[in-house]
Amino acid sequence: MTSSSSPNETIVIGGGCFWCTEAVFDRVQGVVDVESGYCNGQVVNPTYEQVCTGRTGHAEVVKLEFDPAQISLREILEIFFVVHDPTTLNRQGNDVGTQYRSGIYYLNDAQKQVAEDVIREIEASKTYRSPVVTEVAPLANYSAAEAYHQDYFLNNPNQGYCAFVVGPKVEKFQKTFASRVKA
Repeated sequence: MTSSSSPNETIVIGGGCFWCTEAVFDRVQGVVDVESGYCNGQVVNPTYEQVCTGRTGHAEVVKLEFDPAQISLREILEIFFVVHDPTTLNRQGNDVGTQYRSGIYYLNDAQKQVAEDVIREIEASKTYRSPVVTEVAPLANYSAAEAYHQDYFLNNPNQGYCAFVVGPKVEKFQKTFASRVKA
């Protein structure tokens, strides 16, 4: 715990399956809490089964609480853009549907500006061969996912999807951002 006078901040991001995004950000220094959930759809408090149909409009997301004295929103977004493919519309690997879209769901104009700036810089750098299709939108209709989705990778590391999809994303984060891994 730091003795920082600045309060923690919250941002909501979607990088495909929330198990992957949660597993990465659980390990990021300065991230205080990570919660898997759903946002920006039409149904209030949807179930996982409803969201999986692709008909509710929700994205699978993680709500991050972070200490800006330890990590900036810009740094969080830099990690986010490395650990998922922001150029595939409504898909991440074999996960296909609008619920798997890439998104940054901001809580204020300052967060929106940072998100837009980072995307503009990525596009200018030609990091990806295809354009970034990450949705940048105000957070709406957020609800936490069911309890069994929380800490899913931590609780199920040997489950097939975790071993072959989540694990490699966690390893990529740990190699690329070694200085950002929690002790």
